[in-house]
Amino acid sequence: MNNKSTLNVYRHAAALTLHRLRWDMKFESWRSRGKLKQLKNSQVGKKAIILCNGPSANDVDFNLLGDVYTFGLNKINLLFDKTNFRPSSIVAVNPHVIKQNRDFYNSTNIPLFLDNYALEYGVRSQASKIFLHSTGIPAFSTDCSNSIYEGYTVTYVAMQLAYHMGFKEVALLGCDHYFGDIVIPNITEKKEGPDQWHFDENYFSNGDDWHTPDLLQSECSYNMAMLAYHQDGRKLFNATAGSHLRLLPKISIEDFIR
Repeated sequence: MNNKSTLNVYRHAAALTLHRLRWDMKFESWRSRGKLKQLKNSQVGKKAIILCNGPSANDVDFNLLGDVYTFGLNKINLLFDKTNFRPSSIVAVNPHVIKQNRDFYNSTNIPLFLDNYALEYGVRSQASKIFLHSTGIPAFSTDCSNSIYEGYTVTYVAMQLAYHMGFKEVALLGCDHYFGDIVIPNITEKKEGPDQWHFDENYFSNGDDWHTPDLLQSECSYNMAMLAYHQDGRKLFNATAGSHLRLLPKISIEDFIR
């Protein structure tokens, strides 16, 4: 019997090292790493909101957010026609999202945290952009100037960035954590018809490629984040009304901001 599932740790270690070396040989790697080091613990003791992209984001009263630092995710710019609110920064690591939203990422002055392969998809290097190195090793990175783990959801990347920057309390908003009956998680499909699982029906639609969500793996990642925050005396909350995510302690956005 030919066992094709044999795990060769040396081969995996060599592949990881080569992937990292290729990134480190680029000037952008050192520029982004330097900016990340500057951001390390720059927001110690403060609060932050991670604004997710579920349908409930349409019900958010953005006047409540005030001066709270907000991480927008992925295509959060599709909200901009509906509100004057703008996030403090935007995080995106999914290749389909980056390809589809490239024009916005190249035109905005909002600070961006993007996976480094965005450069291969035509996203230009600019002072407002920081490019991240991701690895497949399941872990919670407390120092994002090295590497991050994407954890099957961009929300997990934002949690690592918030920890890196020193935020004491972090709340998810617009995290419905529900996508109906996903037959096969974590595969690429073409999305037909209007998008009912995000705040805008055009988020993924009309043949757009998207990765089907893997909510179980996402929750495994959130659990690692909760442990890291708890061990350092920090807190993670879910401030999304009606959310299907039960793992994080619930709180109203009003109480979180107060």
